[in-house]
Amino acid sequence: MIEVKGISKRFGKLQVLNNINLELQKGECIALVGPNGCGKTTLIKSILGMVLPDKGDIFFNRKNIQNDNEYRNHIGYMPQIGRYPENMTIGQVIDMIKNIRNGKHREDDDLFRQFEIESMLFKKMRTLSGGTTQKVSATLAFMFSPQVLILDEPTAGLDPLAAHILKEKISTARRNGCLILITSHLLTELEDMVSQVIFMQEGNVILHKNTADLKEMTGSETLATSVIELLKTIPQ
Repeated sequence: MIEVKGISKRFGKLQVLNNINLELQKGECIALVGPNGCGKTTLIKSILGMVLPDKGDIFFNRKNIQNDNEYRNHIGYMPQIGRYPENMTIGQVIDMIKNIRNGKHREDDDLFRQFEIESMLFKKMRTLSGGTTQKVSATLAFMFSPQVLILDEPTAGLDPLAAHILKEKISTARRNGCLILITSHLLTELEDMVSQVIFMQEGNVILHKNTADLKEMTGSETLATSVIELLKTIPQ
């Protein structure tokens, strides 16, 4: 599905990504974890085409993404903090994204309905709480039935019911064969969804394992404690 081959990225004197190699397959829900500044965001932005690596290649369905914008139509992205035109309404933002997508994909309105977005269509984006903005971002990420979902701290700011709805939707997407990449500091939130873990530190991939293998390796029963035990073994 997505192959990352030898990508590196430097900002000034800072080596943000260092020869990253990954294979990410459909039907997997992968937690991308690591301390702040480890390179997670740069890796995500590289996959999205928002950052150009200094070297290396990224392939989507065996096709190099360089100079190719079409592959982005198959990715749903939910940023940690959604930034939208402040004077536009929710309805206008949704219509704008639909026009950009150009009706090429079947629309999935599950979150639109469950988050009751229809009742808020005339609200201006600048008036929304952080949680409501997250609901809009989640709705847009899933709306076009993407093959890949990239979710950055997806449950941050959501109330418990909304977080439950979103987690159920993520699990359904995985069962339907979607590749899902999630960054989160709340590992307990991911326990029932995640099938693999990628751990990064200082621009390097320290490990990429199935959750069951990681738990066995660390002698832990949960994902959160597995990562904590892993951190203890890594020089700080």
